[in-house]
Amino acid sequence: MILASQSPRRRDLLAAVGFELSVAPARIDEARHDGEAPVELVSRLAREKARACRSRLGEAPADGLLVAADTVVWTDEATVLGKPADAADARRMLRALSGRTHHVSTGVSALLLSPAAEQLDARSFVETTDVTFWPLEEAVIDAYVATGEPFDKAGSYAIQGAGRLLVQKVRGDYATVVGLPIARLVRELAGLTGRADLVAHALERGTHA
Repeated sequence: MILASQSPRRRDLLAAVGFELSVAPARIDEARHDGEAPVELVSRLAREKARACRSRLGEAPADGLLVAADTVVWTDEATVLGKPADAADARRMLRALSGRTHHVSTGVSALLLSPAAEQLDARSFVETTDVTFWPLEEAVIDAYVATGEPFDKAGSYAIQGAGRLLVQKVRGDYATVVGLPIARLVRELAGLTGRADLVAHALERGTHA
């Protein structure tokens, strides 16, 4: 499988269910279009990343699979919180999330390719999970920013890291917040490849990974 992402979290989720990966990050313009809803944004970016990666391929991987993904954090006001520019920006985002429920949407685009990297079929989808933060005191925000963890994370936190201490409740798929809804993705790949046994094989491979 080719993963069109440099995210170590996505690599770990796929490797944990036994996929052998070749990483080929896709670089595209990720600017939000005027009036574009957060879910529309993340869906479009995932598809564009998949297309950009495919256009550079000379040949497909052995299983013919290419997967791209993008994750956004957003509020009820449809404000998208990207990666912070600096410590002050990280503090601003964390204050905005403090004591509130926000949304994390991950868009995924999976392509099935011929050996010559021509597209045979595709599946795209978006999963959204709601995350509620505890009220965060300034001392807590300062301590978390000081860890350095927020600086390359959408929304300025990592739920799989020290940021888990900020989270009161998760409603939906935890892996969506990490960056890849792996349970749904494996099922979409089963439909894409016609392999009804793929989920069972992923479970088996994952236990021996």
